[in-house]
Amino acid sequence: MTGAEGGTEPGSGPGPVGVVLVSHSAAVAESVADLARGLAAGGPVAPVAAAGGTADGGLGTSAERIVAAVREVDRGAGVALLVDLGSAVLTVKALLDEDELPTGSRLVDAPFVEGAVAAVVAASAGAPLTAVETAAAEAYSYRKT
Repeated sequence: MTGAEGGTEPGSGPGPVGVVLVSHSAAVAESVADLARGLAAGGPVAPVAAAGGTADGGLGTSAERIVAAVREVDRGAGVALLVDLGSAVLTVKALLDEDELPTGSRLVDAPFVEGAVAAVVAASAGAPLTAVETAAAEAYSYRKT
């Protein structure tokens, strides 16, 4: 778990926890965001943003896209960031270390698809950031057999 910590517990802010999905592919990030939103439907859905690919539409990660996505979903209750692969992890860690993301932003260690769905469902139910993070991380234990 990595995050910028503030004076109050993230997740105690006025709005729901936001979720940002960081992938090397814009299409993958958007598709997983759509899936998570769809499976969390049935009531208000927490803010979700995709930060995939590079500015020119290629594969890779973009610090600028990640920062913009976090700002888009930040409602004061914290932001859970889920990532797909290596350089996405490194980019988010660097942004957190350099205080480029709002207080309460956390890199969540979770599987990308299952963790995203669990995070969005939990956030949509009004869970605080720590519970959203836990729900996403528990997706590692989902068995398919």
